[in-house]
Amino acid sequence: MSASELARRDRRLAPDLRLSHSTGPKFPPLLDVTIGEALKDAVRQSGAGSALIVPTQSVQWTWAELDARVDALATGLIRLGLERGDRLAIWAPNCWEWTVTQFASARVGIVLVNINPAYRLAEAEYALNLVGCRAVICAPRYKTSDYIGMLRELRAERLPLIETMICLGDDPLDGFLPFSSLLTETSLAEIEAIAAQLGCNDPINIQFTSGTTGAPKGATLTHRNILNNGYFVGAQIGLGPEDRVCIPVPLYHCFGMVMGNLACLTHHAAMVYPSEAFDPGRVLAAVEAAKCTALYGVPTMFIATLDHPDFSKFDLRSLRTGIMAGSPCPEAVMKDVIGRLHMPEVTIAYGMTETSPVSTQTSRDDTLEQRAATVGRVQPHLEVKIVDAGGHTVHVGEDGEICTRGYSVMRGYWDDPARTAEAIDGDGWMHTGDIGTMDSDGFCRVTGRLTDMLIRGGENIYPREIEEYLMRHPAVADVQVVGVRDEKFGEEVCACIRLKSGQHLTAGAINEFCKEQIAHYKVPRHAIFMDEFPLTVTGKVKKYVLREMVSNMVR
Repeated sequence: MSASELARRDRRLAPDLRLSHSTGPKFPPLLDVTIGEALKDAVRQSGAGSALIVPTQSVQWTWAELDARVDALATGLIRLGLERGDRLAIWAPNCWEWTVTQFASARVGIVLVNINPAYRLAEAEYALNLVGCRAVICAPRYKTSDYIGMLRELRAERLPLIETMICLGDDPLDGFLPFSSLLTETSLAEIEAIAAQLGCNDPINIQFTSGTTGAPKGATLTHRNILNNGYFVGAQIGLGPEDRVCIPVPLYHCFGMVMGNLACLTHHAAMVYPSEAFDPGRVLAAVEAAKCTALYGVPTMFIATLDHPDFSKFDLRSLRTGIMAGSPCPEAVMKDVIGRLHMPEVTIAYGMTETSPVSTQTSRDDTLEQRAATVGRVQPHLEVKIVDAGGHTVHVGEDGEICTRGYSVMRGYWDDPARTAEAIDGDGWMHTGDIGTMDSDGFCRVTGRLTDMLIRGGENIYPREIEEYLMRHPAVADVQVVGVRDEKFGEEVCACIRLKSGQHLTAGAINEFCKEQIAHYKVPRHAIFMDEFPLTVTGKVKKYVLREMVSNMVR
């Protein structure tokens, strides 16, 4: 019986709950290996099997071919002087180099630091310095982002710890090594000597999450965290060596590098990247050409794919399963995904970066209602509970904060024990900040948020971060950022601004102030200028009232 079948059997036998506290199955056992060891295992068992397909780069590699490039890059990183525990940043869209870097850094114990391709100067400077990166790998440019230009500007005086900068490609550029120069030799003896010293509980990845107090936090994840999460997510959709997973979600995010890459690695399935960034036409073309059996995405991606004008011209009958995550899925969309995309076994997943990321997931045989209205049940080797404001577990059906405990909970926020302690309590529970319920069968629903976080097209955005940036503008006296409903992205960013006496600003000026400084998805779509904000008797802003006010203004 397969791992996924065992897990599904165990869930069916689970007793009804009275309190909102559910514990996942204890089998199959956790993987107590490193990512490098998992890759070697894939080569031993499925070396000739398809591993990585990137149509836009003419890449179609087996596990053995991928492994050879991983060893070559690992040797190149050693030659640069990078050592176990050093931080290496990657700032690039989806490409084969991203994945080779992910596996090569893990093989020799270098901590990979994911930089969002949408980051601009202020965000990149903060992230690189926060975790003390010694080196950075970047694409030359992506869309409107000139990474070379930004890094040159920053390194001049604002990146004191960066020693080496590497640019994807073959061409040497002033101040940058070409990526290809790191792939010229392989020293297995050196790699194996380092790998022998590594443990599965070593930190291996840092991902940035927006902070409720403004600045992003670096969630520090171990081999054990993310490798197991990828394994159990893949088991839930029944992945195996014959599967090919279309991954249009970004690799810098857990959805891409864990639920995508590491799920494929642990089940020896093929990773398929249709394009650098999401493009519905390329998704359809990649699914047809590679005969993908699984497709990932946030609801807006599935909607855009289904609405593509040439949708009917593609043969998508190879699809059977996939994962939808990031925001709630309307039932009508779920029906279309199951019917028109030929994905009867599509699942819904829920979690957060700090939990590697998935805590709950629906099963392939759950009903349409369960997959549209819930985020499934707890994953193996994890616990989920719903608590009230006093930390007490609530009864089934009652609202409370969703908490997760188990192998998936991060090591902590990088060099920030105070904020780590705020998020993870003394008993090891990660407090998500999400409000939800659990029913008597263990199915969870997400009903709201304790924080002001909004979700735009699957991207988590914390208003405080944008507010602190906008407060730098000399004409701004105060600012409150809220989310407003949007048909395309679910929510959009709206900045409510009080100006200093005698000052005048336009929405265009706010947009220009943010341009090139913060990620495009954080730039306010709406800017509304107000004389005062609705306040409580103690002087706090009533954000829920403000949200209702501006929602009517921007319709």
